[in-house]
Amino acid sequence: MISLKHDDIKKHLLQDPEVKSEYEKLQVLYNIKREIIRLRLEQGLSQKDLADKVGTKQSAISRLESGEYNPSVEFLTKIAHALGKELEIKFY
Repeated sequence: MISLKHDDIKKHLLQDPEVKSEYEKLQVLYNIKREIIRLRLEQGLSQKDLADKVGTKQSAISRLESGEYNPSVEFLTKIAHALGKELEIKFY
């Protein structure tokens, strides 16, 4: 049986320019999702707690954190404020 590590598979797949381009497009949303989860957990909030602070349903937070939802800037601003943060968008 052949055992492949995640990093090895990722490295191999990213050699394809099309795959690499799609991966890079998704990286921004992945980073946003990861930061929201980090801040929520750091503050000891459940998804329901955060949803209540934002004025939405727990399922909306779940979809956001799982990557099933492409959030609007307005929604991300509400999330940021509920976490005691400001949303900042930069172009590099």
